[in-house]
Amino acid sequence: MKSILMGAIIAVAATASAPAMAWEGQKVACYDKVYVPATYKTTKHMKYPAKTKWEHHNGQMVEMYYAPVYMEKRHVATEGHYVLRKAVCK
Repeated sequence: MKSILMGAIIAVAATASAPAMAWEGQKVACYDKVYVPATYKTTKHMKYPAKTKWEHHNGQMVEMYYAPVYMEKRHVATEGHYVLRKAVCK
């Protein structure tokens, strides 16, 4: 009975020290995880066209120019994502 118990203790001790004897590999390349933000495509739609108006200013008639008004809409072209970029190993 003692010999079986001693054999089991030696087997457990041998497997516990195995990671210390493991092969150590070499670093080949290192990479950093970098976030790339989303890109957007914008489009413009005319809300009001350009126009001219006659108005009274300081007792005289003045022709006023009003520039066109555009509405800008943003559309997602590519979603934000992570990429691996090569980096210096630490």
